[in-house]
Amino acid sequence: MYRSLENVCNDNFKLYIFAFNKKAEVILKKLNLPNAVIISLEEFEDPKLILVKSGRTAAEYCWTATSSTILYVLEKFNEPVCTYLDADLYFYSNPGVLLDEMGENSILITEHRYSPQYNKEVKSGKYCVQFVTFFNNEKGLKALRWWRDRCLEWCYDRYEDGKFGDQLYLDDWTERFEGVHVLKHLGGGLAAWNVQQYSFSVNENMKITGKEITSGNTFDVIFYHYHYFRFFRNGKIELGRRVLTTEVLNIFYKPYLRALEKAKNEIFKIENDFDPHGARPQIKSIKSFLIYVYRKLNGVWNIFPIKDFMDS
Repeated sequence: MYRSLENVCNDNFKLYIFAFNKKAEVILKKLNLPNAVIISLEEFEDPKLILVKSGRTAAEYCWTATSSTILYVLEKFNEPVCTYLDADLYFYSNPGVLLDEMGENSILITEHRYSPQYNKEVKSGKYCVQFVTFFNNEKGLKALRWWRDRCLEWCYDRYEDGKFGDQLYLDDWTERFEGVHVLKHLGGGLAAWNVQQYSFSVNENMKITGKEITSGNTFDVIFYHYHYFRFFRNGKIELGRRVLTTEVLNIFYKPYLRALEKAKNEIFKIENDFDPHGARPQIKSIKSFLIYVYRKLNGVWNIFPIKDFMDS
């Protein structure tokens, strides 16, 4: 993700990276990324976060801390504006156009824009915590501090009483807070759960353009969210549970895999005693077999040999 920002923003960005374990901190600092500030847990964690940490899984604690990371950057570094980014985003055009769309507003949120067949708004929320912007002003800080307090109270990997992780808290923000803008640009927030609504083309300068199938409206692709990109130890990858066309695989997923492999090799020059892809065993069980049958019947089987993606 950092390298993709370098490609589209040149030096006009600063990325604050929160290292949630010591190995990540050491490697990130050794990479000497010129536009990154590496922040350790020791620097970042406060008593309120530490108090709830033991009762949450690693993933739940990351979600709990999301709002706190943004607040930390605004308060500690006195930045005028901060955008939270999921680490599995990849940028294809300068995201400044998304911030420009905010106008005089203080908060930017992005919709999932689910394809109808994959709509999970009830349990996962209308909005996706993937690209969320707050200005360092009264309106921005009011919403951000409210969100942090709610996540400290409850932030778990389950649906319960209208809550899910840190995400469902955003659903009423357009009514709860002033200065909230919902992103309209279709090029911000493409993902496996909505990409079925668009077709794509690549020009001679490798710029990716999307077209909404129903309306014919075109847009520049700003970023893609590679949710559920999993590596297995048997040399295969899984790309999730939704239908992905050959066009989408060729334009997005295959180049992204190559970018991940390049990043892995870059990290290996510093530390090669672990797999930065987090490869896991591919579990074979009755449940996995039933899932396989279900996906085959529904035309979804997104497990591929890495070699096939690298060679094509």
